[in-house]
Amino acid sequence: MKEHPYLKLAREAIRTYLETSEICSLPAPLSEEMERHAGTFVSLKKREELRGCIGTYLPSQKNIAEEIIHNAISAATRDPRFPPVTLQELDNLEISVDVLGPPTPVKALNELDPRQYGIIVEHEGRRGLLLPDLEGVDTVEQQIEIARKKAGIGADDPVEIRKFEVVRYKQRSR
Repeated sequence: MKEHPYLKLAREAIRTYLETSEICSLPAPLSEEMERHAGTFVSLKKREELRGCIGTYLPSQKNIAEEIIHNAISAATRDPRFPPVTLQELDNLEISVDVLGPPTPVKALNELDPRQYGIIVEHEGRRGLLLPDLEGVDTVEQQIEIARKKAGIGADDPVEIRKFEVVRYKQRSR
């Protein structure tokens, strides 16, 4: 089965950067889909274990293509939780690209569903984000607790919560 253009671009961005320390060029011509503006997250897994994940919840580049390129390189080389990915392991990584919808304020917890919505929690300038539909995150309470911890927000600190939907593009298992 043919790889989705977002996944192909993420893999090419990582490969080019690891081989040359350069940022790959944009596909030409850019499809309408790649011209859009949206935040993206690129996640890398090796044997079902997270190997890197970096993203932007709001667009920071001119288009989705540039967003994917920058986030793919960052996921592979700048995720502080992991050593940089090596060229030798790249072909064994499963890549997923999440394209985020705009965040909207949450007034009540019953508006949330960890399978459908990602969340952003914020308190006094600290912000934690958790993508939706993650293995082991089955309740709204778990989702909020993890997002709080990521941001260093205390369990009793009041938080503003926003939710967002994603479209996830994921490789089929090899």
